[in-house]
Amino acid sequence: MLKTKHKFIGHQIYSIMAKNSFKRFAKEFEFSKKVYSISIDDQIESGYSHTAILNRALKSKYIIPLYSKLKATKSVKYSGKSLEYRLKHPRGFRSDLKGNLDLILVDDIVTTGTTILEARATLEKIGHNSLFALCLADAKEL
Repeated sequence: MLKTKHKFIGHQIYSIMAKNSFKRFAKEFEFSKKVYSISIDDQIESGYSHTAILNRALKSKYIIPLYSKLKATKSVKYSGKSLEYRLKHPRGFRSDLKGNLDLILVDDIVTTGTTILEARATLEKIGHNSLFALCLADAKEL
């Protein structure tokens, strides 16, 4: 997965993995009301957005995917970087998402958790409730 992430074939691999994981999750997920899933920094790289592919697979009776609602203001690459580096170089997320929504955060790989924690803090600061995050892989296990 990591070797194809920034190549064209990565789109197909992410689509298959999303179908076999996130789509299955969405099919079984139930909640007392509709919730929204939000891609973390779903900017297009290498012809597609990794998180948007995963987010799209969550569409269901209870989950409404949202796109381009949480963007990094800084182009920081965390690949291969330490926790200390990540903490000193936040991504500076911004969101124009309105309302008081229950959210599921969507990311592709979790390494230290700093991206998810920063995303959650940004959204909670403007009044949203982050229920949990879904990630395709844990980098510690790769």
